Amino acid sequence: MPLLSTVVGFSFVGLAARMGQLSIQGRNLYSNPGGHLISMGAFGFAGYLAHKWDVRSSEVLAKKRAELRERRQKALEAAAEMHAEA
Repeated sequence: MPLLSTVVGFSFVGLAARMGQLSIQGRNLYSNPGGHLISMGAFGFAGYLAHKWDVRSSEVLAKKRAELRERRQKALEAAAEMHAEA
């Protein structure tokens, strides 16, 4: 569901950008519906890529946090071992 909402949200931003572009130019907003579809498709694809990037970056960050936790635990164990020997 988050993927669908992201893609649809980005495609509506694309439609708004297209409508804004045509209104600035003073052209008829409904003269070329194909342009609207292309704009919505391009922005929707950008939303898809943004969602995939967000998911992938979350996975990478979770992996890095786990590695840091393991390193910190090993360092604490090594410090405790050195303290116990002294």
